[in-house]
Amino acid sequence: MIKEAGVQINPGAAEFPHRQIAAQLKAQVRRGDWGPGERLPSIPAIAEMFGVAKQTVQRAVDQLRVEGVLITKPGSGTYVRGTRRRLNRLARGRYGGFRGYHTDLAARYRQQLVSVGRAPAPPEVADAFGVPDGTDLLCRRHLVRTEDSPVEVGASWFLPADTAGTSLERAEAFGRPLYQEAEEATGRRYVSATDTISARQPSREEAETLQIRPDTPVLHLLHVAYDGSRKPIEVAQATWPGPMTTLTEEYQIPAPTPEPDPDPGLVLG
Repeated sequence: MIKEAGVQINPGAAEFPHRQIAAQLKAQVRRGDWGPGERLPSIPAIAEMFGVAKQTVQRAVDQLRVEGVLITKPGSGTYVRGTRRRLNRLARGRYGGFRGYHTDLAARYRQQLVSVGRAPAPPEVADAFGVPDGTDLLCRRHLVRTEDSPVEVGASWFLPADTAGTSLERAEAFGRPLYQEAEEATGRRYVSATDTISARQPSREEAETLQIRPDTPVLHLLHVAYDGSRKPIEVAQATWPGPMTTLTEEYQIPAPTPEPDPDPGLVLG
């Protein structure tokens, strides 16, 4: 229910009406007027309460949907989204404790192998391997789901020269992390890696697979794993729905380094 006292639009304000409405709806969600999973009143009902056109309310709802506050279910209505998924499945998380499964992640997410085979390397993958765009590489694509919905689409790329005749070419999941299988198959050990995270609009295929609207931003990770000679073994991609995902890292801040005592023989001033 929308509280009448909070319903107000200032036509003379610099902020557009749909943004004013979005701010007030978001404030009501934060106050708990609607809880996670609760359905909001219809667009016409909200428009009547604010005294604006339905299109104005729709723009407000679209804004909050992109921000991850609301979710629209076709044929059903608009709902408050549940808690955002914490993005702790960074590439470093795949290595887990003692170079094994990250048990916390494995308990909450289910990874499904989608396809295995040669595919043209996209530019960012080709650049990481130092090969021309479109070079045929071995690609293992996957989809990660929770009980409710898909939360990640990803792919791991390898040089065919490293994987020819190995288990990595087989369309089967392994009973251990992929990097461990890759180390044994290639005879090369993962020593270091770089992660690059960016935000962008999804491709049509990503939007369909992640069950998001095409204008919903996504977070994209490019993970490059190197051997001891700094040659890439694997280039992995992962894409997450941006509004439903938060990135949280905790780390120590080093203490200040004590300044050395001045030279007794040095005269200051």
